[in-house]
Amino acid sequence: MSNKNQKKILEKLGIEALNPMQEEAQFAIHSKPEVIVLSPTGTGKTLAFLLPLIAGLDPKNTAVQALILAPSRELAIQIEQVAREMGAGYKINVVYGGRPFSKDKMELKHQPALLIGTPGRVADHLRRGTVSADDIKTLVLDEFDKSLEIGFEDEMSEIMETLTAIEKKILTSATQEVEVPEFVGLEAPITINYLHEGVEKLQVKTVLSPSKDKLDILLKTLCHLGHQPGIVFCNFKESIRRVSDFLAENGIAHGCFYGGMEQKDRERALIKFRNGTHQIIIATDLAARGLDVPEIKFIIHYHLPLRGAEFTHRNGRTARMHSEGTAYVLKWEHEELPDFIYPNNETPLIETLDNKPAPDRSLWTTLFISGGRKDKISKGDIAGLFFKQGKLKKDQLGIIELKHDCAFVAVHSAKVNQLLQFVDNSRLKKKKVRVTVI
Repeated sequence: MSNKNQKKILEKLGIEALNPMQEEAQFAIHSKPEVIVLSPTGTGKTLAFLLPLIAGLDPKNTAVQALILAPSRELAIQIEQVAREMGAGYKINVVYGGRPFSKDKMELKHQPALLIGTPGRVADHLRRGTVSADDIKTLVLDEFDKSLEIGFEDEMSEIMETLTAIEKKILTSATQEVEVPEFVGLEAPITINYLHEGVEKLQVKTVLSPSKDKLDILLKTLCHLGHQPGIVFCNFKESIRRVSDFLAENGIAHGCFYGGMEQKDRERALIKFRNGTHQIIIATDLAARGLDVPEIKFIIHYHLPLRGAEFTHRNGRTARMHSEGTAYVLKWEHEELPDFIYPNNETPLIETLDNKPAPDRSLWTTLFISGGRKDKISKGDIAGLFFKQGKLKKDQLGIIELKHDCAFVAVHSAKVNQLLQFVDNSRLKKKKVRVTVI
């Protein structure tokens, strides 16, 4: 990829320059057949491998040329979104479990240059012949250790056996001590290691709870922290429901994110978090890595994780590159903290909570639009409709997320009712769209 093309892509993404990890990874991927990139969550690994990967695609080839495997649907969708926003002009598709196979099949009739997916669904497509492996020369295993951890070893091994034309392998992880399985077939990989970045900007503080049940101290902590984005981590989905009900009763707007939720609800929770409709998300360790969420000011360990690695990954959601963050550990007074919370016999930092009221509700509400990219609708079309017909001012329109068949828009809560009267059932391009609150 020429410097001029790369500059154009970075401008589209609103990025002035690549960070040192991205520069080094890009150079290594261009020049070496096997590269392992180790870097904390949130440091831009996706762009680090997408730039050289897209630069290596052949515009004349109509088959799948590159495959990216991701451990979760959310991460696969996020990679697809970044790849699309780069606007390089290649067909890109994402496939994952939890959506109809027939929908995939239709979209894959014309093979994409770049296929992104979860190991289970990609293995299924290769088995059924809906995707041909003959021209796949580049393979990315993103957060490969997480894929192994959650039980995708057999599918990944099967995929590797099918990919006989591979010339380049790129593996990424946010964890140091991970063994690369034999089936990946690495011979002499070069490792780019930036895992030391960001960690020094994280503070770990302890909040003491007088009772074993930590609901009251959680509420007090959230009030103390005020109106800023954060994640509350729980170990079980049942706990998330209990915490969610309690926070709702006490007027704390929030989203939830865990494995048993419908895919649609998980996606919407993240969209509302990204656009500021919710400042808080309650999650299991499913949210500890690889999620595209805004700069997070704090995380709260409502439950302590069972292992040090989870503690590190959860904390990696905040204090990302060039920013600071705090991890709060909620501790019952008679509870023993595991060694990994404060290694090297560090003295715990105890946070004293102020008695503050619940933070104000968000300025933003999220609207759903029943039309998307497939209807040739752009973000500019949506903004135009909301400004002209909806009579919104510029500062009353927030983040627009455009999907294949729909869109989500943040608008000032005070303007929602008036706006819906003006824009619901309007035409966007050639499609009549419904606009509703979610």
